[in-house]
Amino acid sequence: MSLIGTVTPPGDKSISHRLVLFSLLASGEMRLTNLSAGQDVRSSLEAVEKLGVRIAELDSETVIQGAEAGLVERAEIDCGNSGTTMRLLMGLLAGRPGRWVLDGDPSLRRRPMERVAQPLRLMGARVDCPEGRCPMTIEGRPLKGIDFTLPVASAQLKSAVLLAGLQAEGATLVREPRPSRDHTERLIQAMGGRISRVEGGWKAEGSALRLPQRVRVPGDASSAAFFLGAAAITPGSRVTAEGLLLNPTRTGFLEVLARLGARVETQVQGQEPEPWGRVRVAYSPGLLACRIGPEEIPGLIDEVPILALAASQARGTTVFHDVGELRLKESDRLAALVSQLGLMGAKISLEGDKLLVSGPTRLQAPGQLDSFGDHRIAMTLRLGLALAGGGGAIRGEDSVGISYPGFHEDLERLWR
Repeated sequence: MSLIGTVTPPGDKSISHRLVLFSLLASGEMRLTNLSAGQDVRSSLEAVEKLGVRIAELDSETVIQGAEAGLVERAEIDCGNSGTTMRLLMGLLAGRPGRWVLDGDPSLRRRPMERVAQPLRLMGARVDCPEGRCPMTIEGRPLKGIDFTLPVASAQLKSAVLLAGLQAEGATLVREPRPSRDHTERLIQAMGGRISRVEGGWKAEGSALRLPQRVRVPGDASSAAFFLGAAAITPGSRVTAEGLLLNPTRTGFLEVLARLGARVETQVQGQEPEPWGRVRVAYSPGLLACRIGPEEIPGLIDEVPILALAASQARGTTVFHDVGELRLKESDRLAALVSQLGLMGAKISLEGDKLLVSGPTRLQAPGQLDSFGDHRIAMTLRLGLALAGGGGAIRGEDSVGISYPGFHEDLERLWR
């Protein structure tokens, strides 16, 4: 059997989060179509609504009224499983008058938040973050701009500081060791914020935002990556993703698939709100291992799981460099990949912060696998089981609803 057909992935999760969350600093009314229906973005919607943003669901549109005039000044916010919701809220609330408690589910309570709290404190906010994790308390205060170099390339950390910088006195400079996703910068510019490039990063200055009137969210590149990556290694497969986000900071996984030897075709069809278009990936025999350098990882951090599965079918050893950040996601994704793909027969191992995958390997379907409640691990394992030619149980597989509620329906339709 093969994966054959067309998929229209859900609205991009990163852009959806930001459109919703930035309403806390913006004026105007915005109508959104193709907003991500995943639970993570639902957490952002529920958070801003609790803080005073007015939201209405009208047929296929989500209508959001900006809350620039004022927020609820005391609230407890449940961010669910969403690190993006929590980290961006930290920056958004840091300069607003009020006191808020941010919390999340057991998985989110294990994820590091101190590295976001630290620059916000330097700017003047009060952030109580026991043991560097949530639940945390934020008291917004007048902020002053800082010149801050990120300890790691992280779009969420960068975004939190830039959003605080829009509320600060003086300029805020954020420098990053390597370029990361730039959705926040693009959206601030589109909404009239004062933000500009500087050497090694970005400068934000105090400014008001205005919501765009209408936005159609492009398809989520990270969600599409699972079917496109599986098509590259499943004989006879060809999958087309329509309406897909083609922001250059999000398409690194396509470059890796092409280096492995897959047939990849990309067609840009529009530029608003970011580049989007059509991508086709088809199976090609004789895939060859490649090197994924540390400078590439920030642009494909969420696609490493499916790329590791793809690498298991390439001749030689594929090395992913500097992937330590995957230990700090919804699960320890490195440990999960090594243990669970290993149970399927993949030759996969860790050397420090390097992930090594050798192939080609014939995969098998063991009796039980574990996603550790991580949506990207669950999707990778399900596609690995399909490649192995059989079904199989995956503990915590319902986690796919965090980002891709229709994943199983799309898999059933494409798998023929």
